[in-house]
Amino acid sequence: MKKFAKLYLVLFISSLFLTATSCREKTTKEKVEDSIEEVGDELEEGAEEIKDEVDDAIDDQ
Repeated sequence: MKKFAKLYLVLFISSLFLTATSCREKTTKEKVEDSIEEVGDELEEGAEEIKDEVDDAIDDQ
């Protein structure tokens, strides 16, 4: 019975620790990296849309 109590205590403390450390604010560096990545993704999507438009225009001729 004591083994289960220790196990539950360890699991409880571990879950509290993991929860507290995973909820931290992003640093400025991480925010900038995320913003740059989003801009890059949007540029790729825009380039793909332009390519599709060009391909459609060529196919229509």
